[in-house]
Amino acid sequence: MSKSISSHKSGRSGLLILIALVSLACAPALAGVKTGLDVLVEQGLAPLAGKRVGLITNHTAITHDRRHIIDVFTSSPSVKLTAIFTPEHGLQGNMQGDVPSSKHEPSGVPIYSLHQKGLYRPTTEMMANVDALVYDIQDIGARFYTYITTLGYAIEAAAGKGIPIYVLDRPNPINGVSVEGPLADERHLREHPFVAYMRMPIRHGMTVGELARMYNAEKKLGADLHVVAMEGWTRQMWFDETGLEWVNQSPNIRSLTQATLYPGVCLLEGRIVWVKGGADPPFQMIGAPFFKAPELADCLNERRVPGVRFVPRRFSPTGGVCAGQECDAVEMLLLDRNALNSVLLGVELLSAVVRFYPDHLPIAAIDRLLGDESSAARIQAGEDPRRIVQSWETGLAAFRKMRSNYLLYK
Repeated sequence: MSKSISSHKSGRSGLLILIALVSLACAPALAGVKTGLDVLVEQGLAPLAGKRVGLITNHTAITHDRRHIIDVFTSSPSVKLTAIFTPEHGLQGNMQGDVPSSKHEPSGVPIYSLHQKGLYRPTTEMMANVDALVYDIQDIGARFYTYITTLGYAIEAAAGKGIPIYVLDRPNPINGVSVEGPLADERHLREHPFVAYMRMPIRHGMTVGELARMYNAEKKLGADLHVVAMEGWTRQMWFDETGLEWVNQSPNIRSLTQATLYPGVCLLEGRIVWVKGGADPPFQMIGAPFFKAPELADCLNERRVPGVRFVPRRFSPTGGVCAGQECDAVEMLLLDRNALNSVLLGVELLSAVVRFYPDHLPIAAIDRLLGDESSAARIQAGEDPRRIVQSWETGLAAFRKMRSNYLLYK
């Protein structure tokens, strides 16, 4: 009896140890990254002590214990918050189109929108009572995501007034290694600066702090720039490996999967093909009333785009360019994010739509976000997507070499 009980206990203990080991093996490794805001809070906001602060921010600027940066600043006796500036989608990140200026009701601090017709930069009047600017917004990692253009304009404004700007760094959610897409050409820098602030590729693989350093140096802005770096972040990390809480960056970026696909799928955003608004999941489907989803999905699957598969769907979006219309759609299933070249995916999508529906996708719809007139023409001419993507390598190599001067993390 005693021996039997002992053996039973021993076997049960071994089973519990085995279960524990399996659980540990399956558990994700979370890094416990500290954002620039968390680091600044640990410093007691010391770099800003005694200053009247203008804050460029939105809903994504939270601490690890879920305090918003506005609450952190307004509750501090050492900092006087005198102006709030908001990017596209407004302070709460839930608005589309032009965003009006307003007032932060709890504190009475004015909120100046930097996303309304003809006004995308802080003006002299807005900054009259500002001794220092602070930027804290979670980026997505794509050249045409406008938060990073607002960053560039903020650096310019600080330099123009001769005041310091502090950029509180946050992770690139789709990692800091992958660099993809064509560099924006000179015409796009002139004609579409809000989605092409600098000659850089679509997927830049940098944090906002690193981008700020690059903007300031490469564009010779001359700002008194201070980056409050993160702690614990490394370049290979995806957002779900940081231990940080996910906050939707905008109304149609609601998951890391959507953020991962965004640099490619967004290339179809325009006046013809649905990619967002009025249906789920945005930036994981493309659709139009003239699509024949089964043949389009078959064509794309035959292309064997690394990391994704395509399935046909049918839906009726309540918003976006195809609102109220019955649409065929192709949904992208993300199978391997590390194998995915998101911009190659976008070019494959554009090429397939051009092949099947050449009269529905004019070059202007291809050109604006791609940022490279030559590549847009080659897509419309039916050139193989992989050849087009391969032709960008010389430019990407030069960009990688240049950006290495501004990287803060290994």
